[in-house]
Amino acid sequence: MGKGGQDYGKKEILGEKRESNTEVYAAWSKDVKECKEKFQVKRDYGLSSDEVEKKRLIYGWNELEKHKGPSIFRLILDQFNDTLVRILLVAAVVSFVLVWYDGEEADEKEITAFVEPLVIFLILIVNAIVGVWQENNAEKALEALKEIQSEHAVVIRDGRKLSSFPAKELIPGDIVELRVGDKVPADMRVLSLISSTLRVEQGSLTGESEAVSKTTKAVAEDVDIQGKKCMVFAGTTVVNGNCICLVTDIGMNTEIGKVHSQIQEASQSEQDTPLKKKLNEFGEVLTAVIGVVCLLVWLINLKHFLSWDYVDGWPRNIKFSFEKCTYYFEIAVALAVAAIPEGLPAIITTCLALGTRKMAAKNALVRKLPSVETLGCTTVICSDKTGTLTTNQMAVAKLVAMGSKGSALRTFNVEGTSYDPSDGLIQEWPKGQIDANLQMIAKIAAVCNDSGVEKSGNHYVANGLPTEAALKVLSEKMGLPAGLDSVSSSARSDGLRCSNIWNKIEKRIATLEFDRDRKSMGVIVHSNSGSKSLLVKGAVENLLERSSFVQLCDGSVVELDQTSRSMILESLREMSTKALRVLGFAYKDNLPEFATYTGDEDHPAHELLLNPANYSSIESKLIFVGLTGIRDPPRKEVRQAIEDCRAAGIRVMVITGDNKNTAEAICREIGVFGSHEDIRSKSLTGKEFMELRDPKSHLRQLGGLLFSRAEPRHKQDIVRLLKEDGEVVAMTGDGVNDAPALKLADIGIAMGIAGTEVAKEASDMVLADDNFSTIVAAVGEGRSIYNNMKSFIRYMISSNIGEVCSIFLTAALGIPEGLIPVHLLWVNLVTDGPPATALGFNPPDKDVMKKPPRRSDDSLISPWILFRYLVIGLYVGLATVGIFIIWYTHDSFFGIDLSGDGHTLVTYAQLANWGQCNSWKNFTVSPFTAGNLVFDFSTNPCNYFQTGKVKAMTLSLSVLVAIEMFNSLNALSEDGSLLSMPPWVNPYLLVAMSVSFGLHFLILYVPFLAHVFGIVPLSLNEWFLVLLVALPVLLIDEILKFVGRCTSGVRTSARPSKHKAD
Repeated sequence: MGKGGQDYGKKEILGEKRESNTEVYAAWSKDVKECKEKFQVKRDYGLSSDEVEKKRLIYGWNELEKHKGPSIFRLILDQFNDTLVRILLVAAVVSFVLVWYDGEEADEKEITAFVEPLVIFLILIVNAIVGVWQENNAEKALEALKEIQSEHAVVIRDGRKLSSFPAKELIPGDIVELRVGDKVPADMRVLSLISSTLRVEQGSLTGESEAVSKTTKAVAEDVDIQGKKCMVFAGTTVVNGNCICLVTDIGMNTEIGKVHSQIQEASQSEQDTPLKKKLNEFGEVLTAVIGVVCLLVWLINLKHFLSWDYVDGWPRNIKFSFEKCTYYFEIAVALAVAAIPEGLPAIITTCLALGTRKMAAKNALVRKLPSVETLGCTTVICSDKTGTLTTNQMAVAKLVAMGSKGSALRTFNVEGTSYDPSDGLIQEWPKGQIDANLQMIAKIAAVCNDSGVEKSGNHYVANGLPTEAALKVLSEKMGLPAGLDSVSSSARSDGLRCSNIWNKIEKRIATLEFDRDRKSMGVIVHSNSGSKSLLVKGAVENLLERSSFVQLCDGSVVELDQTSRSMILESLREMSTKALRVLGFAYKDNLPEFATYTGDEDHPAHELLLNPANYSSIESKLIFVGLTGIRDPPRKEVRQAIEDCRAAGIRVMVITGDNKNTAEAICREIGVFGSHEDIRSKSLTGKEFMELRDPKSHLRQLGGLLFSRAEPRHKQDIVRLLKEDGEVVAMTGDGVNDAPALKLADIGIAMGIAGTEVAKEASDMVLADDNFSTIVAAVGEGRSIYNNMKSFIRYMISSNIGEVCSIFLTAALGIPEGLIPVHLLWVNLVTDGPPATALGFNPPDKDVMKKPPRRSDDSLISPWILFRYLVIGLYVGLATVGIFIIWYTHDSFFGIDLSGDGHTLVTYAQLANWGQCNSWKNFTVSPFTAGNLVFDFSTNPCNYFQTGKVKAMTLSLSVLVAIEMFNSLNALSEDGSLLSMPPWVNPYLLVAMSVSFGLHFLILYVPFLAHVFGIVPLSLNEWFLVLLVALPVLLIDEILKFVGRCTSGVRTSARPSKHKAD
């Protein structure tokens, strides 16, 4: 069970008990009377105080549960649930105990002796702090979900209206009044409409791109959430109208409560990233290898601390040296330190952090560092439609006006995908010379309109209904006739100057509100000429039913005959098949009842306006002028981005709450489907998909897929099935309904502009520009980062193999140890750090987005790469041990004089049996110099192999550092030669090598640091020897790379491929 799983399971059980006590009541499928009887409530009286108390015991409070997360102590312990960390922890503890024991033996404890265990403990503490901080951020999505709940409501109880009632205290059966702008406090059944219409913005919960009209009529019991037209849901907002509702569900039983549970459930099933899994596997292998090597070291050196004689076939006179046993145990600890790349966690974090900066420059804001790497192996992108593939800004795409005769129509394509009036033009538009018919369309679009647009930062946003805002933008693009230019210059200089001028010329004096029966809105205007007009917009079929005439392009009015009607309806059908929302325009000049009306409430005509039943008769005998097709347009960059995904082997699946026809039209336009492709098997509703016998085989189809009318649980199920099938899933979304799937996906991507806080907190990455193409760019960056991370991980692991070989050879040969744990820590953490980090800056491959995603079972280190590093590691071991032996046994090597310090030469046999030094006769050692230090062994010559090895140790450490610097050049490319990829392709690496050498010089030539690390300064000749021994590593790897290039085809064909059914 995952973290916090025990608490979560308990809460689920409690939830089940509550649900069993309160059966699910399908209020949407019952009529108003039946609902009131079920909850035993009267509309005008509401619940009584006694009934509230009784129901409170059953239903509880209207609030989301607080899921108790794991404690800080539990989180800290979980950070050590990692193989590499455990090995380090054991190594640190053992090292600390040994240092303490050695100090007790020598009656002194120098602080320098504790450097190694303290550094390891520091690494572990920093790692734990970072891990706990990331875990704590995981619960923020649930907190953000609570913030979108309403705090107050207008409730009727005991026959009294309570206007600021705490929403937390609502109970099923309560009668609530909703008004424009209210946030819905609970899931409720609409009982009656106070206004003629009621529209609710519920896109963040259901994924619909427009506000939804609500009704009191019951619907089928098995409809999806979008089909529940008589229900309003907690957390959504009323954008138009007033109504009376009946509370049916509260708290965790609401739709938003279900989302809350799904987010919690998804957070329990979070998995490690692909790289983390590989590193865990590597850690397990490393544990086994360390164990075997340590055992071998002990077996090889058993004779040094344990000996016996055989008497009568039985071991007798057993001799055990605890001091020697401890010494070889220290070597085993050194092996553990050498084998573990201690600096790897810090380098990975640094590389990922640098990656986040690169992505931020491309508008992809990374919230969780590991998601940078996960992006690189994404195989499927599940994208929301509204706001991601589309702009989430309604725009007019087509304008149809009347021609020179009733049977002739003129069609104009309108450019632009946003509310910015300057975004695009109208194609083939007679700018400045628009005829009377086009003028009338522009006037109706501007005046018969309650919405607007305004600039917010660098972009425009809608005020009011998106479709009306789109009409205002259309009016701007249409411009003004030549005669109104002078008026234009004196009007306000804002984004809607044309609309402002039309509203100045045609002053509105009355509004005929939209209602669901006549499906139109009308305004009565008083023009500057003194005449009254009725301007109407609405559903084309309804306007045609009430229209008797059409206006031609020259302004003349002719009778609407059957031919004209058929032409207009055909144009309507054509636009509807392209998923456009079509609105018609009409007007009427003959208004005898309103000839003297100026808005005065005492005027007889005012009585007509008070009763909406009269609106249809007022809007009769209209003059039809044209129609427009409006849509939420696809982003310009999306089509190319989907092509890039296809080239990169990434499948795109669109999952939306919008209706099927609209979604299919958008998918064809952006290239998810071909323009004439048969998509019957590829386009399903969420409900249809869940009814499939084998949903996984449907998800394995090649090419794009579409799921429309998808609910939150459908999105979760799709993501879960894809993950079970081995896919690495990126999920995009902006609404509350997307949060569970964002949490469950390998990488959740939220929208920064249109996204809810719930979606952002549940995500791993936020798109600052809400653009799908940004995801594709981020995937390319993620692939590049992964390749670079693989380079430095391999580099560090190869370095550690070399260190292990060095220590193993030392133990196997029986010579004094040339590298102590603090040296290995210094190399792993400090000198290896800058080159490894610099490898993260390797330039990306030009074809990084032309290759398929890496397989989820793609190994971090292939058998061939492992063989290469074993060869390199063996050379590192030979070089570091070899230079140690050379200093003791040679006064010159390849012409390089090593006798300048005056050290005494010994034979290899003496060096290999140094432990028996006390039994040697006439063994003397001359003093030698190292920098300003003089080492004298007149009192105890055997110390020449202990304190006297300081120069040889320094040479070994310097060779190790030099080899690893040159080895970082080998890591520039996996198989590419340094001739084809020279070091200067990554100048950061050259700088990093200089920094590492500089740090090494620092500890060599600063006396205090040299004392801490137990090393001494080197002479120029000794540096020549270091370079002579270190440089061959370049030649060895060049030969191995050449072999690798020659045999790459054979190795690729031999590698098993991952089979997937299509």
